[in-house]
Amino acid sequence: MSGPTETGKTATSARLDDADVAAQCRAFVDSTTDIFTHIRPSGEMTYVTDTEEMLGRSRQEFLETPLEEFIHPEDKDRAVECFESALAGVSPSTVELRFWHGDGHWMWIESSASPIPSGYNVDGVVTVTRDVTERKRRERELRETQAELEQSNEQLRRQNRRLDRFASVVSHDFRNPLTVARGRLRQARREHDSEALDAIVDPIDRMARMIDELRTLTRTQRRTPKTTPTPIASRAEAAWSVTETGDSELRVVLDREVECDADLGLLDHIFENLFRNAVVHNQRPVTVTVGSLGERPGFYVADDGTGIPTERLDDVLEYGYSTTGQGTGVGLTIVSEFVEAHGWELSITDSGDGGARFAIAFE
Repeated sequence: MSGPTETGKTATSARLDDADVAAQCRAFVDSTTDIFTHIRPSGEMTYVTDTEEMLGRSRQEFLETPLEEFIHPEDKDRAVECFESALAGVSPSTVELRFWHGDGHWMWIESSASPIPSGYNVDGVVTVTRDVTERKRRERELRETQAELEQSNEQLRRQNRRLDRFASVVSHDFRNPLTVARGRLRQARREHDSEALDAIVDPIDRMARMIDELRTLTRTQRRTPKTTPTPIASRAEAAWSVTETGDSELRVVLDREVECDADLGLLDHIFENLFRNAVVHNQRPVTVTVGSLGERPGFYVADDGTGIPTERLDDVLEYGYSTTGQGTGVGLTIVSEFVEAHGWELSITDSGDGGARFAIAFE
């Protein structure tokens, strides 16, 4: 008697356990923000969790209305393909669809369909659906941003090609007639003693400098610096030797072993333009000093000339700005851009000798 009784209790307990498990599973499904459905092979929906919050439609409306009536016409074929793939055993099969919300607008949903494993007394497909409208919006914005960037890049490429053509014109078509004019001017001054002819020398020299600086700016500013450990003192001296400095003098007061990671060509242009700026913007010969910043990695270029008026310190780096008729307004723009290309920092103050001091910090 005791055996059958124990067996009966065990069977009853198992049935209760199965019921508890089923209830727990139903509670888990009902508590999620995703929507779960069961769809038979015929397409009939037999079960659906709460749909009101996500889709603005009641469960009853879902059970009584064919799903295709809520799906965007362009997405219906993909929905059918997803369902049929799940019936064929593909697990899971996922699709993104536009769904007509109960409030009267299209929203994006993502549905994953999985076949019900064999061995159960239920057949068909189980789907899990979530709202992906916000994700699709971000994806669309990202695509639009990428398209705008590509358009901007193409415009930049066209501008660069125009700049290249302009640099070619500057270096060839302008330089050649200017060279002829210089030669004719030298001949005329040898044959005639004329103040009017002498007055032409500076404007022509200024035009030649402007051509050189514009060519440097257009051809060099877009390249990525190729840096190598470079001794600062020797580069400063080399730049001074190729710059028209007249009776001005150079003093290098930093350790000759001090190096920086620099693009040789760009660093040379920085020194040359700072030296030329010091010479051109002072009426008398000046002493130009190159030294170490001391408190931080970097160097400075200072002169003992008349300096830059305080109210103009913020303007001198602007393209075309010059405090003298002899300047081109381009040299310090070149310095600023080439310093920035290295990731360095440029600051301008008065020097201790009353002139201008350009400090270039490496970090």
